[in-house]
Amino acid sequence: MSFNIMQKLTMQCLKADQPLMTTVRNASKKTGGSTRNKKGHARPKHRGWRVQDGHYVSEGTILATQLTTRFHPGLNVGFGRNGTLFAMEHGKVYVTCEAIDPNWDHTWIQRNYAGRQDQTIYKKFFNVVPENQHQRFRLVEEI
Repeated sequence: MSFNIMQKLTMQCLKADQPLMTTVRNASKKTGGSTRNKKGHARPKHRGWRVQDGHYVSEGTILATQLTTRFHPGLNVGFGRNGTLFAMEHGKVYVTCEAIDPNWDHTWIQRNYAGRQDQTIYKKFFNVVPENQHQRFRLVEEI
């Protein structure tokens, strides 16, 4: 009888629709936490002054980078398409603060200086003054 009881117990435990072995999945990675530096974070552009007042520069040296027109080109200074100011000649840099007379019909001026028509607007101008040249040149007629 003991054999029959054991056979019944095993038959009850093992049914045809149940698998003989069950698998258990464990987590293979930890869950990802939040990060503060996302991938879409752009690098800083480092805009602003590149050369201070009183320094000597060579031709083509970048004087300032800007997103909006904070600095204006003066004597021997070029204005790039992205607002970069660069030296057009060798010389000494002078930064001056001068009053500007903007063209109020221009849409960019209207957008940036709205409500300031009655005021005097001062802006920084970058100037490059060439060094004194040597006086060794002679006119062709004098030779």
